[in-house]
Amino acid sequence: MKFQKIIVLILTVWSLSLNAQVNIEQTKHDNDLKLSALPYYSFGKGVGLTSPDSLFQFNIRFRMQNRVTYIENDGEKPGYDGQIRRLRLRFDGYVINPKFLYAIQLSFAPGDVGEIHEGENINIIRDAVFFYRPNKNWNFSFGQTKLPGNRQRVNSSGGLQLTDRTINNAKFTIDRDFGFQVHNMNEFKEKFSYNFKAAFTTGEGRNSTEKADDGIAATGKIELMPLGAFTKDGTYFEGDVVREKKPKLLISGAFQQNNHARRTQGQLGNDLFEKRTMKSVLLDGMFKYNGWAAMMSYMSRTTTENAVTFNPDDATESSYVFVGNGFDYQASYVTKSNYEFITRYSIQNVGKDIQALAPNTREISFGVTKYIWEHAFKLQAEINFDKLEYYNGTTKNNWYARLQVEIGI
Repeated sequence: MKFQKIIVLILTVWSLSLNAQVNIEQTKHDNDLKLSALPYYSFGKGVGLTSPDSLFQFNIRFRMQNRVTYIENDGEKPGYDGQIRRLRLRFDGYVINPKFLYAIQLSFAPGDVGEIHEGENINIIRDAVFFYRPNKNWNFSFGQTKLPGNRQRVNSSGGLQLTDRTINNAKFTIDRDFGFQVHNMNEFKEKFSYNFKAAFTTGEGRNSTEKADDGIAATGKIELMPLGAFTKDGTYFEGDVVREKKPKLLISGAFQQNNHARRTQGQLGNDLFEKRTMKSVLLDGMFKYNGWAAMMSYMSRTTTENAVTFNPDDATESSYVFVGNGFDYQASYVTKSNYEFITRYSIQNVGKDIQALAPNTREISFGVTKYIWEHAFKLQAEINFDKLEYYNGTTKNNWYARLQVEIGI
């Protein structure tokens, strides 16, 4: 009898949730469902289908980045590289009720999937996540998607001003993971806004099928917008392409502890010979007004033990956690004819445990972007200079020039 009562209670709650009034962030002819954990830039709304009884909605989108690069590195012959940098399909919508949402993103470009090694997974799946959104302020999710980490990682690669993210994002980001997330969103157009986000995940990164262990990753983030929310979710794309009529400011901070991580960068990187517990601090600032934009970020990773691990069968073979910190500074201006001029400067300092194994790096980039259809269709040109400073006092100077076309819906 007790079991029957529990079943009746569950069915009653389910029925009430289906019949409750739904607060959907949609306008007429707008089939785009805003999901705080999936802030992919989208000027268009993709191609959508809604069932006649409105119990099901399905959206499909694509985006593609094609690029060609001329590369000149110290001590190497110069060369050209042409590739499809990203090719992705995204599906999202709801089932039964707009409170119950899903999102799927698949990647097909070689750089996204990576090399196929015997015994390893093919990394086609980027996102596969279920959402429960009871109202406009709360999002609960279960599955694999981006963690609430640094601003550049949270932004879609389709919403970048330059052709790629920074060297610090490449080394210190916390990327995607599988688990649970809770987001509390409090965004208002003209007054102080704030968001709280938390995640409890495996800590092993996307598509991991490694043997289960007792280590999990806990992530927390706070976002403050003292001058009100950005126009068209402008925190989720770089540059002031919408030309904010009033100044807008974002300040955010995130922290993650990844217990017993198996990989050199927590959710990313090669395997370690011994597990390490890692701590990451991620701070960001963003300002936009009348075509001008500025961004600044700080990222760091530390470990509770020595960052270097050794092969127990061969002490000459090692792998290490990439510990250290970095700063990124970025500024831009969008003209009224939708040309944007961008500069970025990055500083990356490795931790003392790995000073003899990895260089400190300084990087400066200059770029010009022509927005044809905001970030959804754009042409990008970039020149990038790197200076690598090694522990023994030697340096290397590398540079590249790149052209890229981005298109999507």
